[in-house]
Amino acid sequence: MTFRPLIFALAITVALAGAPVAASAQPSPPLSSQPSARADLDAWVGRQMSLRSIPGMQVVVVKDGRVVFSGAYGLANLQTPVPVTPDTVFSINSATKTFTGVEILRLVERGEVDLDAPVSTYLADLPQAWRPITVRQLLTHMSGLPDIITRDGGYVGQDRTSAIAALADQPLRAAPGERFAYNQTNYLLLQWVIEQARGRAFEAVVGQDAFAALGMTHSGFGDSLDLIPGKADSYRYNRPTDGQPPRLQNVHELFPPFTRAAAGINSSGQDLARWLIALQAGQILKPATLEALWTQGRFNDGRTGEWANGWVVVDRPEHRSVGMSGGGRSAFSVYPDDGVAVIILTNLAGAYPEELTDPVAARFIPGMTLTGVTALRERLEAEGFDRAERIAAEFVARDGAASLSESDLNNWGYRLLSRGQIADALTLMKLIVKLHPDSGNAYDSLAEVYARSGDRARAIENYRRALTLDPANANAVEQLKTLEDGR
Repeated sequence: MTFRPLIFALAITVALAGAPVAASAQPSPPLSSQPSARADLDAWVGRQMSLRSIPGMQVVVVKDGRVVFSGAYGLANLQTPVPVTPDTVFSINSATKTFTGVEILRLVERGEVDLDAPVSTYLADLPQAWRPITVRQLLTHMSGLPDIITRDGGYVGQDRTSAIAALADQPLRAAPGERFAYNQTNYLLLQWVIEQARGRAFEAVVGQDAFAALGMTHSGFGDSLDLIPGKADSYRYNRPTDGQPPRLQNVHELFPPFTRAAAGINSSGQDLARWLIALQAGQILKPATLEALWTQGRFNDGRTGEWANGWVVVDRPEHRSVGMSGGGRSAFSVYPDDGVAVIILTNLAGAYPEELTDPVAARFIPGMTLTGVTALRERLEAEGFDRAERIAAEFVARDGAASLSESDLNNWGYRLLSRGQIADALTLMKLIVKLHPDSGNAYDSLAEVYARSGDRARAIENYRRALTLDPANANAVEQLKTLEDGR
């Protein structure tokens, strides 16, 4: 049976919570007291599930220390089928890194770790080139270390010792502090630091500090080899290149014990709300330590990075946010200055719910206006991609061309392409070329979408333009050879 995008309509459960998850500040009115607002958010979630073909999803919103909205939608398991409930457990993948950041800052607060000390202060027997790397550089992915992940998605070793040994003779990819490179080796070392300091396995540390302490009864560690009660199955779409329709497949993932600080937590939206409420309320870290947790790292030249200590920071004049996504399927964002947190968990790799947290938050934060690519996405999804140029022109006139970042637009275009939305991706890539006519990468991306759509002539034309603007574009050279030889 072929999965149909609207399958979420088969089972919808919406639970509007009136009681706080943890003791905290004055409560905000729950969304259940605003029927039209609840209906609007439910309808918006339904549209997103349809657009992204998401089988199952949870949305939880925290405001002023309590859950004000909790929605469970669609199917956790397509084979049976089983509906999503508020207690359904989802894999949060790399969002696990936020828990790692918190555990490191606990050690900082206790005087047991200095973020700017070399990691060799706490770990012996490291390769010589790794020893000067600081704990902060590990947390913010500025270490320059080679990655334990192989090209086929596996790991270079069977445990921490063999993984480090396998990488020991490889040169650093950059000098520590010189550039950002997302890297799982960083969190392997951080896990080791935590285990050395606490004298227990990382899973036991988090299990006690978070899960047990906060009553997170639907949270734990595990992967595809484990039987996890109440867990939603994970899916992804296989996108055939032969014109056949996309096919839904099960996702098989392994997170060996030595990688669990990088990924491996499974949790529910309600449990994550408990953790975020306690974190914002100062029950886990002191306020000053919490601010340090969410302070971005800096490169050697003083530039500010996007990553803080296990958390990604969206630094803007108003309504800054900190959070993390994992596996292209789960995300949460905290809005520290507004007392709001948004958790979106799905069972579809490629759903990219990190794109959705701001639109949800804006419904709960007075005066928060969506801008840039997020605002453009909302408008085009609601009004149609045929209005892309007109709506983009409005945004440029109001906020300037820089508000529509080329890289953000390009990422969005490729995500549309990965979902099989070729016509929409083509419209967006044309818009990028219009907004950034001197970008060789913009023409390269447009050419790729033309090639995927079967328009070889326009693909060749745009790859040539890309090469004119950027003669060093090796991809354009390779693609032109393939396209021209195939005539």
